[in-house]
Amino acid sequence: MGGAVVDDAPPGVKAPDGGWGWAVLVGGFVITGFSYAFPKAVSVFFKELIREFDVGYSDTAWISSILLAMLYGSGPLCSVMVNRFGCRPVMMVGGLFASLGMILASFATSIIHIYLCTGVITGLGLALNFQPSLIMLNRYFNEKRPLANGLAAAGSPVALCCLSPLGQVLQYQYGWRGGFLILGGMLLNCCACAALMRPLLPPKKPQELEMSEPSAAEEKKPLPKKKLLDFSVFRDRGFVIYTVAASIMVLGLFVPPVFVVNYAKGLGYEDTKSALLLTILGFVDMFARPTCGVIAGLKWVRPRCVYFFSFAIIFNGCTDLIGSQATDYTGLVIFCIFFGMSYGMVGALQFEVLMAIVGTEKFSSAIGLVLLMEAMAVLVGPPGAGRLLDSTHQYMHVFLLAGCEVTLSAFVIALGNFFCIKKKPLDPEAKLEMAVTAAERDGLNPGVEKEEEEDGEEGQKDKENGEAGTERAGEDVVMVKENGRRDDEEECTSI
Repeated sequence: MGGAVVDDAPPGVKAPDGGWGWAVLVGGFVITGFSYAFPKAVSVFFKELIREFDVGYSDTAWISSILLAMLYGSGPLCSVMVNRFGCRPVMMVGGLFASLGMILASFATSIIHIYLCTGVITGLGLALNFQPSLIMLNRYFNEKRPLANGLAAAGSPVALCCLSPLGQVLQYQYGWRGGFLILGGMLLNCCACAALMRPLLPPKKPQELEMSEPSAAEEKKPLPKKKLLDFSVFRDRGFVIYTVAASIMVLGLFVPPVFVVNYAKGLGYEDTKSALLLTILGFVDMFARPTCGVIAGLKWVRPRCVYFFSFAIIFNGCTDLIGSQATDYTGLVIFCIFFGMSYGMVGALQFEVLMAIVGTEKFSSAIGLVLLMEAMAVLVGPPGAGRLLDSTHQYMHVFLLAGCEVTLSAFVIALGNFFCIKKKPLDPEAKLEMAVTAAERDGLNPGVEKEEEEDGEEGQKDKENGEAGTERAGEDVVMVKENGRRDDEEECTSI
């Protein structure tokens, strides 16, 4: 989810919208599942960690917060590594780091060790996997990009449905240490997904390759810096509004999934029944993401995707506000159903909206900068909610705070785009690029064909004028010759 630039590929390569892209989608599905589900699934072990190390809720909440902060904040580092070594090697190393972090955490003797192992090492490993996979997915899909993003994002709830009850079973059978060790082994599957990330290369002739290699080698050093740290995106009002809104949103977006299990335990329900709430949330989220991707790809919805995204955010915020009043297990189940729907909509749309705002060329730089800004908010959100819980001992206040933050971000992005963004007319080439259906292209092509016909007519006129000028020049030469002959005859007569 960071500013990774895919292995050097010339601009203008058409996305296949299929083919090997489906294999890339499968890999992105699995990696997305591990990346987003782990910070929530680890919360199943919080109760045992509190007993083991004698700490509070805010202390254990730092584990999920650091995981998310590393996932968000390591965008520039991931970008540099991808540009230097390529997507596959970086993702392979990321899979090893993610696994190593969980394995080392199983031997922890203090909460600080878990911060470093699970939070930093595993979080960095997941970032090195997730960010390049996202860029690869967006390079392989263009017209079907909303659907592809929705399907890949569905990996998060699917993994959550599996990892949450699995973590509970592992905790009962092997303790939290054994659970961390087994989960670390599962993360090695990220290396297998990395093998699917084949660079998208255009067909080229051998001569073209030989001619392009020297120029690519000469420009290799300055190009990565411009792409990775392209701060010119901040001149785009849409990008600035999106960044501010997303930073406010993530303050409260990840709080309910982290605390909902302990919310149920605080009401007196058993651990297995409480952990089932995450499964319900993930099951609804699983279907909400691809469905939202299909809707976002519709002809009339895609140009207005920003407002669809703001609706999803405000839906999520209102769900938090209403869910804070739950007093029994039934109320929490209803909350998880609606939260899963709204959370899935947000997850399916966030990258599609950013791509629509900044375009394909600046996407790699824009997403790295956005996530770097969001990392600061992610680092504060769950621990701040945990501290509020320690002081009030009521989950209602935690959910109310999260709902207010998310709702505020929805108004920022919706009102900001409505009042501050002006629509710019597109040239014919841009329109052809943005066309989603073949019918739209057919509607735009006649204009281009007319231009070509006009150019052809002008060329024909120039040609005719040129021929006329040549004829005139020939006539002038003949006249000069005739005049010369007359002069010679007159001279001979005079003699």
